[in-house]
Amino acid sequence: MPHSQDAQAFAEHDHAHCAGDVMARAESLAAERGVRLTPVRRRALEILLESHRAIGAYDMLQRLAAEGFGHQPPVAYRALDFLVDNGLAHRVRRLNAFTACMHPGEAHAPAFLICRGCDAVAEAPAENVRAALDTAAASLGFAIERSNIEALGLCPSCQAIQQ
Repeated sequence: MPHSQDAQAFAEHDHAHCAGDVMARAESLAAERGVRLTPVRRRALEILLESHRAIGAYDMLQRLAAEGFGHQPPVAYRALDFLVDNGLAHRVRRLNAFTACMHPGEAHAPAFLICRGCDAVAEAPAENVRAALDTAAASLGFAIERSNIEALGLCPSCQAIQQ
């Protein structure tokens, strides 16, 4: 069942509240797991939470460097890898970029809906898609270890502009 955050990516909403809720869950999850949300990791997550868009590693590096976190690529990559490894962010392969996980700590199989007009990214529930993929793979004797489901199209705002 979709969460309210799923629909918010393509609609006007109180984004500060949306981002604040996700950050609070991320902080709680990090504490439960005994991992450190260091200043650079926290700031990287805050940057990802600024909008429902994906950001590339080099754009992240520029933002972090401008804020005094260092200008070497490993600064951004390590922070992003930590966020992905701990379920706080996702990699959107189509864009070669990263987006904040809107459901940290929850077992879920998202599909990423990417607007080709404005680059907004929504995380949509796709458990049924993943189940169908697992079934198709199993029929061929294949065991899926990781999948990334992405769809390219137009969000409601961009559809309205094109009409």
